[in-house]
Amino acid sequence: MALVDFKLLPGIDKQQTQVGADKRWVNSDNVRFRYGLPEKVGGWSSLLTDTIVGVARAQYSFVDLDGNRYVAIGTDKFLLIYFEGQLYDITPLDATLAATTFTFDGSTTVTMTATSSHGLLAGDIVLFDNVTLPGGTGLTDADFEDKLFQVITVPTATTFTITSSSAGSAASGGTVDVKPYQRVGPAAQTYGYGFGVGNYGGTVSGVQTTTLNGALLDDANGTGGAGTSITLTSTTGFPTGGGTIIVSDTPAVDGELITYGGVSGSDLTGITRAVKGSTRSGHSSGVAVANATQYAGWGSAVAASTTTLEPGLWSFDNYGDVLLANIANGKMYSWDSSIAAKFTTRASTTTTDYETDSAPTASRLMMMSPVTRHVVLFGTEVTIGTASSQDDMFVRFSDQETINTFAPTATNSAGSQRLQDGTKIMGAIKAKDNILVWTDTSLYTMKHVGAPFTFGFEQVGTNCGLIGKNAVVEIDGVAYWMSPKGFFLFDGTVKSLSCSIEDYVYDDIDTTKGQQVCAAINNLFTEVVWYYPTSGADYNDRYAVYNYGESAGGKIPGGVWYAGTEARTSWMPAKVYPNPFATKFDASAAGTFPSIVGLSGLGQTIYFEHEVGNNQINPNGSSTAIAAELESFDLDLEMQGAGQFYLSISRFIPDFKVLTGDAVVTLTVKRFPSSAGTTSPYSPFTVNSSSTQFNTRARGRFASVKIANSAVDQTWRFGTLRLDIKPDGMR
Repeated sequence: MALVDFKLLPGIDKQQTQVGADKRWVNSDNVRFRYGLPEKVGGWSSLLTDTIVGVARAQYSFVDLDGNRYVAIGTDKFLLIYFEGQLYDITPLDATLAATTFTFDGSTTVTMTATSSHGLLAGDIVLFDNVTLPGGTGLTDADFEDKLFQVITVPTATTFTITSSSAGSAASGGTVDVKPYQRVGPAAQTYGYGFGVGNYGGTVSGVQTTTLNGALLDDANGTGGAGTSITLTSTTGFPTGGGTIIVSDTPAVDGELITYGGVSGSDLTGITRAVKGSTRSGHSSGVAVANATQYAGWGSAVAASTTTLEPGLWSFDNYGDVLLANIANGKMYSWDSSIAAKFTTRASTTTTDYETDSAPTASRLMMMSPVTRHVVLFGTEVTIGTASSQDDMFVRFSDQETINTFAPTATNSAGSQRLQDGTKIMGAIKAKDNILVWTDTSLYTMKHVGAPFTFGFEQVGTNCGLIGKNAVVEIDGVAYWMSPKGFFLFDGTVKSLSCSIEDYVYDDIDTTKGQQVCAAINNLFTEVVWYYPTSGADYNDRYAVYNYGESAGGKIPGGVWYAGTEARTSWMPAKVYPNPFATKFDASAAGTFPSIVGLSGLGQTIYFEHEVGNNQINPNGSSTAIAAELESFDLDLEMQGAGQFYLSISRFIPDFKVLTGDAVVTLTVKRFPSSAGTTSPYSPFTVNSSSTQFNTRARGRFASVKIANSAVDQTWRFGTLRLDIKPDGMR
């Protein structure tokens, strides 16, 4: 017998087979590599006793002139500020729906009626102010005053329902000023997927082409009844093979969806009323009719669509004490941290000193240019203030040292530029001396060149587009990003990033949810991490890590990569704070901040500080174990002919640099590479700090070792794999 040291290279290799990955680790979860050795990752602790409502997809930290530290957190519903262990809601508001009335039906469902079309969608958040209830409800004004409610249903263009904290007796009347929160976007990215007959429900695939020629009755036996036809003023532009129409005064907001099977003259034939979750109703002759083939009901898939509905995203930056926040495809808002009432003042376009109401109203993303301090808006409006002129490839920048002067003149440095290669700008980050801008196909540099052009743009890469806005990071002058088909870096030149787990990632990533990918820098351990959703997952459920420090010098084939299943939706590196902050989403639970009456189905986000202890510390203070595991390649006796001889393994000698608590080591053997493995008769072995050796009595052509633990307060750092091993025949 002889002790054999198997010194395995850092990182995992999933490009090879388990036998072919010679002297490599092949599987990992919650394990990193440091100084060439594998170790369990550090723990994470909740920063708050509250959990956040919805999905957090952006964080941004800054320090004001007085040294106060703030973190802006953007979710699919809210804009929040984290300050000294507390959360504050600064979400901007939309136009007030004044004098909205109540209708109570004896249950907790309350129907609200606005004086005009409200434009709300199910899931929107509204704030009630100046409440006067009708008499006889058994409830008080205080049950609604200054409370947040979730819109549950939208029966008509002027009505919506909420859920009250308790049932009220049937009554109607009263008034309230309803203040809708600015809509951010869906919780998850979807492709060919509908969110009902609202702004997030499919697309109107053609312009409004005609009107009803005759009334459409709310009567199964009347005009437009099941199995009959609908007469239009004209059927020009409607698919002759059948489709969907929307009948309404405001087709993009509300209406009845109707499918049809064909066209005959001015008639749509073979119709079915009130489809895809819409409500059947009567319509007068002359009411607008639009083609709406790609609409779908809430939670229902569109049969065929090229429409991608991006999740609710934010862009953040700061202008001194002022936070700038841009909703993707929406407006830019400001929030002044220097004022006394900052935590009771919402982000707005009309703040006293830092108005942004003259800025474009629809932009994909925003940032302040380094050094020159121009506000740069990407994928923005060609005509300022006209959202319908938004061009996904158009870049516009403000005058220097302003946040609301975007119209160029002979005396300012505002301007614009349209990029050419690609269909939309996906993301941008600040580099050392420029801004890097990605489209869905290419990479551009944006450099300050001075008058008269202010900024110059140069295309520096093709076929290297960005998969999602948050899928890129920059550190030490190098940008790392994830494209739809591979990993890249830019250090002055675009380079494909060699990846030993590339197939593992790209064989299962859902590229239609690329805007949910979250790239992170853990500069405490020279790691770039990508959190991503796999096929069939609604939200991020895996991660891939590139360790640029361990990969330096190019000595490790494919670089030092590792992977796992602990998912995050946003990340803030250690900079303003000494440790990274990250968010984890749970769709099955309910958030507690902000407090929302009638909250339903929005999920919760937990806010964690990373690299703290060895466990997950939950908002209630309890500890959850972080399960970690690491598995080696299938080793054999190469000197005797690879796989030709059986192995006889008599002992395992543990070698741990660090071991707190126990580690469980499992020795698995197999006859052939494709055979099901069997464990050693004596394994798994529970190893502690005093363990010296373990008898194994294992026999097979190939053997692998797995190191794992799943209990609280445990951590480890492994050294060399050492086995007492000899050849044991050819059969």
